[in-house]
Amino acid sequence: MIDRIILVKFLKFCLIGFSGMIIDFGTTWLLKEKAGINKYIANSTGFILAATSNYFWNRVWTFHSENPRIATEYLLFILISVTGLGLNNLVIYILADRLRVNFYISKLVATGVVTLWNFTMNFLITFR
Repeated sequence: MIDRIILVKFLKFCLIGFSGMIIDFGTTWLLKEKAGINKYIANSTGFILAATSNYFWNRVWTFHSENPRIATEYLLFILISVTGLGLNNLVIYILADRLRVNFYISKLVATGVVTLWNFTMNFLITFR
């Protein structure tokens, strides 16, 4: 059975992730559809902007971090997020480019996979 504290943290992480998803999808859509930028560059930009927002809110609200080494903590969070970005792009590549699933459906699936990755790694490493 999942510990209640972990479940609450995961739910907070997901809520923050939802706000990040709005940043991510909004940025991706603006850059890809309106600015005509390559879908992977647009996707990466949206993902990194969302990850930065997510770091701040997860530090303050989810994990209540008081670690004075904010730069180190942020770097760990971003490294985990960048690894997640690689997973994100891989899922999109497989679903959208190889299997011809709609790009935004593929991005939604990728977001789910990466949410599990990011929470687990940040729980175990960044905010331990």
